[in-house]
Amino acid sequence: MTATIRIAVLMLALIAGTAHAQSPGTYPNRSVRLVVGFTAGGPSDVIARIVAQKVSEAWGQQVYVENLPGAGSNTASAQVAKAAPDGYTVMVVSTGFIVNASLYAKIPYDPVKDFAPVTLVAVSPNVLVVNPSVPAKTVLELVDEIKKNPGKYSFAGPGIGSTPHLSGELFKLKFDLDLVHIPFGGAGQAIQSTLAGHTQVAFTALPPAMQQIQSGALRGLAVLADKRVAELPDLPTMAEAGVPDQEADTLTGIVMPAGTPKEIIDKWQQAVTAMAKSPDVAAKLASLGFIPVANTPDEFAKRIDVELKKWSKVIHDAKIPQIQ
Repeated sequence: MTATIRIAVLMLALIAGTAHAQSPGTYPNRSVRLVVGFTAGGPSDVIARIVAQKVSEAWGQQVYVENLPGAGSNTASAQVAKAAPDGYTVMVVSTGFIVNASLYAKIPYDPVKDFAPVTLVAVSPNVLVVNPSVPAKTVLELVDEIKKNPGKYSFAGPGIGSTPHLSGELFKLKFDLDLVHIPFGGAGQAIQSTLAGHTQVAFTALPPAMQQIQSGALRGLAVLADKRVAELPDLPTMAEAGVPDQEADTLTGIVMPAGTPKEIIDKWQQAVTAMAKSPDVAAKLASLGFIPVANTPDEFAKRIDVELKKWSKVIHDAKIPQIQ
C-alpha cells in the first residue's frame, strides 16, 4: 500500500469516526451546554437547572447551565443561533426571545428561521396585584379607582418588554387608563416597590409574587390565565373578574440551532416530557408557580407564532418605542 493510499484510508477512517461520534443514535457522548440568557435565580434559570439535573440523570451525561445575560437575552440568542446544530448547544428561552423581535429596532437573530423549537417546558401566568392600601378589592373596582384619579396610579413591571409589562399595557388599552408603567430590573424589585407603596399596582409573573399574595402582603386581584391556579384557589381569572381576553403567560421553552437533527430534537422533547410528568418535578414547578406543558416541537412552533403576533400588536398599539 502506497503512502498516498494509506493517508486516504486514514482520512476516510477519521471522517467515519467523526460521523459516528456525532450520530444522533449515539447522542450525547459528551457534555451538553444549556444556555440561559439571564442571570442566575430568575424563572428561566430555575427551569433550566431542573431540566439540566433531570436530563443529566436520565442520560448519564452532564448537561450544564451557562448564564449569558445581556440585552434582554439577545446576547445569548445570537450566540446560540450561530452554534453548531449538533445538539451540544441548547437554549432555555422565555417570552422575551419572541417579544424582542418587535421590541428592538434590530436583533441579531430570527426567532423562527434561526432556531428549531423543541418543547414549551412550562408556563407561568402573570398576575395583577395591588398594595393593600389601594381601596379596590376587584379588578373592575381598580379600573374605576384609576379613572377617578388620573395621574395618581402607576404599575410596576420587571423590565420594558417583559410580558408583565405588556400585560399592563394591554390592560391600559382595554380601558384607556392613565396608568404609568415603572420598569424595574426584575420582578423582585417590582414587588418590593409595590410592597412599599411606591407603585400601587404591579403586573408580574406568578412565581415571585406567590408568597406575598398568600401572606396578604399584596392583594391579588386576578391571575391572567384561562383557569385558576391550584395554589391560589381564591384568586379569580381576569375573565372571571369581568375582563376577558387578558390572558398572558411567561413562557419557558427549549430551542436549538436550526438544522439540528430531528432525532436529537425528539430525544430532548421526550426527556423533558418524562421529567415534567414525574411527581416530584410537577410538585416543584407548581410550588414555584409554574404549570408544566412539555408539548411537541410543532405545538411549540405554533405557540411562538401566536405570541409573536399578539405582542407585536400590543407593542404597536401601545406605542412602545423600540429599543435602539
